[in-house]
Amino acid sequence: MNKALIYVFESRPQFIILSVACVLVGAGSAYWKAGSINLIYLALALVGAMSAHASVNILNDYSDYKSGLDDMTPKTPFSGGSGILPKKLMSPRAALYYGLATLSVTVVIGLFLVYARGWELLLVGIPGVLMIVLYTDYITRSPMLCLLAPGLAFGPCIVLGTYFVLQGYYDITALAVSLIPFFFVSNLLLLNQFPDIEADRKVGRRHLLTLAAPRNNTYIYAVLITGAFLVLIASVYFKLLPLLTLIGLVSLPLAVTTIVGVIKNCENIPSLIPYLGRNVIVILSTLFLVALGLFVS
Repeated sequence: MNKALIYVFESRPQFIILSVACVLVGAGSAYWKAGSINLIYLALALVGAMSAHASVNILNDYSDYKSGLDDMTPKTPFSGGSGILPKKLMSPRAALYYGLATLSVTVVIGLFLVYARGWELLLVGIPGVLMIVLYTDYITRSPMLCLLAPGLAFGPCIVLGTYFVLQGYYDITALAVSLIPFFFVSNLLLLNQFPDIEADRKVGRRHLLTLAAPRNNTYIYAVLITGAFLVLIASVYFKLLPLLTLIGLVSLPLAVTTIVGVIKNCENIPSLIPYLGRNVIVILSTLFLVALGLFVS
């Protein structure tokens, strides 16, 4: 494989689409409020978010390889790492340096934006960087942090951060719309942990699936995905978001069938895998549609 492509695949670019969707939600909110946005600031926010996402993917891959988790984890399109390190396509040291380099890109962009837009950006920037650095070795040892940290990173950190960069302040609209990816992404990471339960137990991870039966966790999953749609509906009802953002409800029927399928197949991983894919479609389509509704409005 071409060396450049190895580095691309190690960052798991198919997942970084989620960061793009979250940035667009924040940008759409700012555009709806102001009627215009600074495209340079938007580009910087987008690169910063994408490099942050790449960093956590790479550093997680590095830590999982060093702990031996990769050798115990069944590979699926949604879990089990990139496969680059177990195949010896990249050295662990190179992966570590790559992860730190992408994190450095985020930090440098963040510091520039703090200088350009205001110190208040640190309110979401510092927690975001801490979650990248601490995620694999520390956050995954705490069930509640493991559940909530992904949602906080992609919701309040990315969406609020993008909004602040473009608007220069935070407000209730930004907070409301940031809760949609908060629920969705916590739900995403919870569901994607189903294939890894036994391997995670062996290396000391303590997320909810290692502590409670899979079926009990499916109910948490159902609450989280429902919460995202309820936030959208409530935000429109209270006029925090424009009516057109309800276009995001187009994915609701798929979400309902996905919930039913997850509950039904939670103890049969091969049968569950297609629903992991459907869950990704629900999340990305809803976020992109909400962003579209904001921009058009």
